[in-house]
This record gives sequence, structure tokens and C-alpha cells, in this order.
Amino acid sequence: MPEITENRAKGGGNMDISVILPSYNPTEKLITAVRALANAGFDDIIVINDGSRETTIFDQIKDLPFVTVLSHEKNSGKGRALKTGFEYFTENRRDKIGLVTTDDDMQHNAEDIVSCCKEMEKTGIAVFGARSFKGEEIPSKSRIGNNMTSFTFRFLCGIKITDTQTGLRAIPRSYLPLLIKTEGERFEYETNMLLSMKENGLSFKEIPIETIYSDNNSGTHFRPVKDSIKIYAVILKYMASSLMSSAIDLLCFTLINLLLPVHWGEWVRIFTSTAAARAVSSAVNYTVNRRKVFKSKSRLDSSLLKYYALTVCQMTASYGLVYLISSALGTSRSILQTVYKMIVDVILFFICFVLQREWVFKERKE
Repeated sequence: MPEITENRAKGGGNMDISVILPSYNPTEKLITAVRALANAGFDDIIVINDGSRETTIFDQIKDLPFVTVLSHEKNSGKGRALKTGFEYFTENRRDKIGLVTTDDDMQHNAEDIVSCCKEMEKTGIAVFGARSFKGEEIPSKSRIGNNMTSFTFRFLCGIKITDTQTGLRAIPRSYLPLLIKTEGERFEYETNMLLSMKENGLSFKEIPIETIYSDNNSGTHFRPVKDSIKIYAVILKYMASSLMSSAIDLLCFTLINLLLPVHWGEWVRIFTSTAAARAVSSAVNYTVNRRKVFKSKSRLDSSLLKYYALTVCQMTASYGLVYLISSALGTSRSILQTVYKMIVDVILFFICFVLQREWVFKERKE
């Protein structure tokens, strides 16, 4: 954890929600943002100076009423700055019901921040401000990056969210112990927050907010592919697990087929080799998916039964669909059957990914 120094202005108020505002090399927009928040009624604004090269801006706000400035000695990343704010809030703001995060460049107006806080107070769950990404005025970098990660969140992670890049998040106090322990020090942390909330059954909702971009959003540090790699890693692990299992299946089939007595007959050797190879490869695939891909803590007997039920259904569906396509197109003992199988198995691959995530390895909440 980076070394932190604290400057706390004197003053107090009755607002139940603190503001966490991470900042790195800010412009005077930070001063404008702090004043706007104070005018909107926020009486506890915690600014994290994440190792900025120039501290003049922070010097101008540290003595404002209800402002706390926490300073990292060196730049440690937005994720670390947010967690520094969360940790400080947990230890020093025991009278507050929650906090709201926002950015230092005025991309969120004070009215929208207040709206998210009120909705969080009313519902008791996290509330995120959701901008619209339609229209020619939206920078292409933000539009493409958000659409790509939004689709990935929904399909690969089962999280329905329209604005994946929002920095406006109202969060109840009860969520913070989990979020403080969530991995990530830089931009990936905000992605990991969502994944961690999903895995632990913590709900959130979105409310529409004004879309504000200045200077074509040139100040953003978001990198659509690199900063989304934590999400894509899930499907990459799943693919790697499947490929490894296929290699094990093929190797076991070949060895067993060669070692079995010739007088057993061809169909017996092939059936025995196939069944034995699949038993080994599926055991490996189940173990890797449970521990490394989905990191499930579900009961072993329950998930194992579901896994093999899904495996049987997948094998049956693959065989049935290839047979039906071949029969319909009049294809027999042709290389085209291999092409059909490849297409069918790719479709089943993604279907089974979703079913394993949402059914086989999904943890039951008591």
C-alpha cells in the first residue's frame, strides 16, 4: 500500500454520504467539481491525490470546508486510489451510510451525483450513473470501448450493464469490505468491482444521467482492449481448458486403442477407448473449470452431477445435429461432416460456457 498523507479541513455537516474523488495531474476542473459538490449539499469530500507531479490544485482545495485530501507519494493507479478512499471512509466515517465515487474532470454534474445517492438511499443497493452512447457527439473511442465491454459483460459474465466506463457509483457501506479486498490497482479495478459484486450476489442498478464530454474526451486514460483484459481472460481460460481437455482426450484415446487386445474387435476397442479417454479428459476439464475458470465454491457433488449431465447433453446434441445436417444435405462419409461438426461444436461451446457459469458452477445463496 502506498504511503499516504492527510490534510483535513475543519468543518462538519449532516450529509449521510461521502464523496470519493480520485485525481491524477488534475486541471482547475477539480476545483470546480469540489465547489459544485459542496453547493449541492455534500459535506464530506475525500480527494485522493494519486502521486500528481504538481500539487498546486490540491493546495487550493485542502483548506476548503468539508474537504479531506489524501496523498500518495507516487502514482499507484485509479484502483489503488479508490481503495485508499474506501479504506479511509471505513475507518473514519462510521456515521455515514455509504459513499459515491466521481471523476475530477466534471464528466458528471452534481445533480446526477445527488440523484444516484438518493436512489442508493432508497433501494439499499449500489447505483451507477449510466450515460447514453448514441449520437455523433460521442467520441468514437468511448462509444466503441463501451459497446465492446458492455457486450462482453452481458455474455461472458452475466452482468447487464449499459455504461461500463462510468465513474459515478453510489455504494452502500455494506459493500466496502468486499470491494476493498477486490484485486486490481489500476483501471481494471472498476471492472473487477463488478465481477466481485456478481460473484457475491451484491446487486446494483443504473439510472440515466447526462452525457458530458469535453475536448472529445481527450483526457481519458481508458484503453478499451487492455483495460478489459480481465473480462476476456475468463473466456480465454475456458478455451484453454477445453483445448487442453481435447488434447488429453485424443492422447488417451490413441494410447488405450493401441494397448487393447486386437481380438476384442474394432468396435469394442473404439468404444472402450472413447469412453475411457472421455472419462479422463472430462475429469480434468471439470476440475480446471471449477477451480480456475469460474472459481466456484459450490458443492462438489451438485456441480459434478450437473457437469456430467451437461456433458451428455452436449455430446448428444453434437451427434444429433451433425446427423440431421448430413441427412438433410445428403452428405455421407465426407469431409463436409467434419466441417458441420466444427460449426456445431463452436455454437455448443458458447452455449455450454453460459450454462456452466449460470447453472453448473453457480453458487447458491442461502
